Amino acid sequence: MSSVGVLVPQRSVATAGDFFALLKPRVMSLVIFTGLAGIVAAPGQIHPMLAFTALLCIAVAAGASGALNMAYDSDIDAVMARTATRPIPMGRMDRQEALAYGWTLSVASVSLMGLFVNYLAAALLAFTIFFYVVVYTLGLKRRTPQNIVIGGLAGALPPAIGWASVTNSLSFAPILLVAIIFMWTPPHFWALSLYRSEDYARAGVPMLPVVKGKRQTRFHILAYALLLAPLGVLPAFIGLGGILYLSLSVGCGAWLVWEAVATFRETDDVREPSARRLFVASLAYVFFLFAALIAERLIGLAPFAHWI
Repeated sequence: MSSVGVLVPQRSVATAGDFFALLKPRVMSLVIFTGLAGIVAAPGQIHPMLAFTALLCIAVAAGASGALNMAYDSDIDAVMARTATRPIPMGRMDRQEALAYGWTLSVASVSLMGLFVNYLAAALLAFTIFFYVVVYTLGLKRRTPQNIVIGGLAGALPPAIGWASVTNSLSFAPILLVAIIFMWTPPHFWALSLYRSEDYARAGVPMLPVVKGKRQTRFHILAYALLLAPLGVLPAFIGLGGILYLSLSVGCGAWLVWEAVATFRETDDVREPSARRLFVASLAYVFFLFAALIAERLIGLAPFAHWI
C-alpha cells in the first residue's frame, strides 16, 4: 500500500526588509522631517538626547501607523498595482503578524514619549496613531471621497508633536505648521489619484477622481493650491520664518499654483503629465518650506518679522 504525498504551499518567511517595508519608510521620512522642524523651531532648549528620543518616538509611531494601515488594507493593496508587491499581498507576512507588530510599536512609542519627554507630546502622538488607523484607515478611506481631507490631520501633526516635546505646550505657531501640511495633503494625494484612478476604482476606494470625476478633482486641487500658497507664507509674518523661508514659500507657492493651473487645464486623461509634475512639485514644496525653518534656526537667521 503506497501513500501519495500532497504538496502544501508554504508561506515564505518574512525578512527584516519586509518588516522595514511595513513601516512605510518614505512616508516616515517626511514625518521625521516635519517633526524635526517642530523641535528645532520651538522656543526654549531641549537636551539633545531628549530631542533624539522624541524624534525616534515620532518615527516609530509613524512606522507603526503604516504597518497597521497595511494590515487593515491588505485586501485593497492586493488589487492595486502600486501596492501589490507589499509584504502581506505577496504572502511574505501574515496579516495578524503585521497587526501585532504595528500595535506593539504603537504602545512602545507612546509609552517612551510619555516616560522620557512629556505627557502632552505622548498624548498628541497617541491621537495621531488613533486618527490615522481608526478614523482614516478603518472609518473614512472606504466610505467617503473626503477621506484624505479629514484623514490628512494625522500626517499634519508631527510639527506640533515636535514643538510640544520642547515646550510642553502648544501655541498658534505649531498649529499654523499643522494647518499648512493639512492643506497640502489633499492636492498632493489627489494629484497621485488622478494618474492612479484606475487602481483606486479597481480596489473600490472612493477617491475623488473615482467618485466625482477628474474634472472636479482638478478644480478641487486648484482651490486648495490657491488657499495653501498664502497660508504657507504666513509663518514669516508671525516670527517663525526668516527671509530664506519667505523667499522659498513665495517661490514654491507660486510654482505649486502654476502646476495646479496646468493640472486644471489638463487634456491628457490617460497619462496625466501635469498631475505627475504637480505631485513632484508638492513634495518639493513641503520639503523646502520645512528645510528653510530648520536651516534658519541652525544658522541663527533672524525671523523676517524682526526686519519689518
